[in-house]
Amino acid sequence: MVQQNTAIVERQDDMYVALCPELDIASQGHTVTEARDNLIEALGLFFEAASETEVDRRYAPRRN
Repeated sequence: MVQQNTAIVERQDDMYVALCPELDIASQGHTVTEARDNLIEALGLFFEAASETEVDRRYAPRRN
């Protein structure tokens, strides 16, 4: 199954913060692109390490 997620990128001081609100995962970078790329990497690591139960728990509020 392919799941689409939201990425919100905001400037905070001299950095950019990228947030995936569905999974409550965030990353940062010096540019919008770097913050987005770091978020993609963080999401990949999450899906590699998280149990199916944890993934379902984080998506549950969105599915209801």
